Amino acid sequence: MKYVVLIGDGMADEPLEELGGMTVLQKANTSNMDYITMYGRAGLAQTVPEGLPPGSDVANMSIVGYDPKKYYSGRAPLEAASMGVDLEKNDVAFRCNLITIKDDLIVDYSSGHITNEEAKELIESIDSELGSDKLSFHPGISYRHLMVAKEGLGANTECVPPHDVIDENRHEHMPKGEDSEIISDLIESSMKILETQPVNEKRIAEGKNPGNSIWLWGQGFAPAFTHFNELYGLKGAIISAVDLVKGIGIYAGLDVIEVPGATGYLDTNYIGKGEYAIEALKDHDFVFVHVEAPDEAGHMGDMNAKIQAIEDFDEKVVGTVLKAAMEMEEDITIMVLPDHPTPIALRTHTSVPIPVAIYCTSEEAPDSADAFDEDSVQKGSLGTVYAPDLVGMLINMK
Repeated sequence: MKYVVLIGDGMADEPLEELGGMTVLQKANTSNMDYITMYGRAGLAQTVPEGLPPGSDVANMSIVGYDPKKYYSGRAPLEAASMGVDLEKNDVAFRCNLITIKDDLIVDYSSGHITNEEAKELIESIDSELGSDKLSFHPGISYRHLMVAKEGLGANTECVPPHDVIDENRHEHMPKGEDSEIISDLIESSMKILETQPVNEKRIAEGKNPGNSIWLWGQGFAPAFTHFNELYGLKGAIISAVDLVKGIGIYAGLDVIEVPGATGYLDTNYIGKGEYAIEALKDHDFVFVHVEAPDEAGHMGDMNAKIQAIEDFDEKVVGTVLKAAMEMEEDITIMVLPDHPTPIALRTHTSVPIPVAIYCTSEEAPDSADAFDEDSVQKGSLGTVYAPDLVGMLINMK
């Protein structure tokens, strides 16, 4: 048996008046996920344990088979692993967003999804001005970057994700608690440095949001994972354009497979992810495929973009994998699910259980669920599963 897990980040949602009380999952054309649901088994999965933040780090860690209550130490250390930034024992890694602030309001957590090249120039300017033997800044992808602080600096500072406070006053959400003055000063200083950068002047002239401030959050020390193969006895791989998801894979000892054109945004190479997943099954037992696009649309509050992202995920990722799996001689088990909801109305994550459906090409085991959405899966046979148990459940499923 081979296994493929297909994750549409943030797909789950809440009923919307504009859709006549339907969710975007119910509105979207999801024929392939519906097939998996109708001819397989369905239910709900709790991906975020009580007491932990409903982030993609916690939720995806759960799906990959690691209980965040045991393994979670923060988001940024996972991203550091993917970026090749080695953390020493007392190093604290912070996510460093490039954001847009206008009239003291946080208006864009992504600086208009700034390009890698533009962002690299801005982060390098920050590092040259604010970097020291105790602080370093590392460019990543688009708006997602990294700061590393020595000697445990900021480990216990209370920081807020910028996507949780869109259109709110930055002063109300500056870092609080231990070392907060130092972390706040870095944010304030970055605004003065970035204000006059040619990259930002050009973006403003083109009507684009500038990266005119950094925002620090998601910090933590390097975690210690038991390798996936040791836990489950299977060789695994992971496909994602997002550093934190790739970082989970690296700590878990999974092979990280890069797909050309995978962007972590609405224009990602959906078909390529599906095709690379099928190719990876030739020499892996377990493949995780993560697609960020629905989550990005949710954070933007863009209902139509989220519906399109879900439909692209269903047609081009799920459809590609499902069609190929049915033609393979080996038995394939496919599981499809979001990691958490990112409701359009809230523009941020919630921790309610998410829909999950499982289908095996060698056995049709239909239950009463007939569509992949938040309500229909509750008629399925799985009930509510604790997400870190899903991998073991798949392996042992009869």
